Amino acid sequence: MFAKDRDLYVLEPGLHKDVAWIGQRRISTIGSLTGTALTITSGSFVDAQVSAGHVVIFDGMVLEVVSVEGDTQATVSLMRGDVSSGAVPGVSASNRVTIVYDYSPQRAMVHRQVMTMLGFDVDEDGFDESVVTNPDGLARLEALGALHLIYAGAGAPGRSGEKFAQRAQMYRERFASERERVVAMVDLDGDGIAEAKRRPNAFVLTRG
Repeated sequence: MFAKDRDLYVLEPGLHKDVAWIGQRRISTIGSLTGTALTITSGSFVDAQVSAGHVVIFDGMVLEVVSVEGDTQATVSLMRGDVSSGAVPGVSASNRVTIVYDYSPQRAMVHRQVMTMLGFDVDEDGFDESVVTNPDGLARLEALGALHLIYAGAGAPGRSGEKFAQRAQMYRERFASERERVVAMVDLDGDGIAEAKRRPNAFVLTRG
């Protein structure tokens, strides 16, 4: 997938406050933060398949996972504008609630749709996402699509659905606008050099 959960939080910093119940809770434990080093008292980052790009909610503070060093150790950072920059330490604290929500099902659904929009059938063509040589250029598109699906799912009647439905529509419109702007550079012969440019074609984003 081109987008990570941290890309969703860049666009929607309060995602967990709105719709945490839509996400999968991978970790819920007590942790301590010293600079950029996060240590949890129970559970396992490895077993929970937490990796770089996931987001940790530490005592209400949003931190992106930079790397996982072991079952109970991870390097985290305040949200960065550029993931290639160094980790930015948060406020150190001990024995605080530490939760990792995951939105990979929604991201995966949009990723498949984006690949289809670019003309690739991952089941029949044998191409995977590595064919795209500028994956960062498509991360925002996928993130917008995932946020649309998340808020559309939360927009069911009976749970303040109208508010979430409006937000879903907003992200649907932003997805459509981004689709018009983005260009994918594709390497069809596997030599590592892009030979073609492709724009996502007309496609209706729906919940499946």
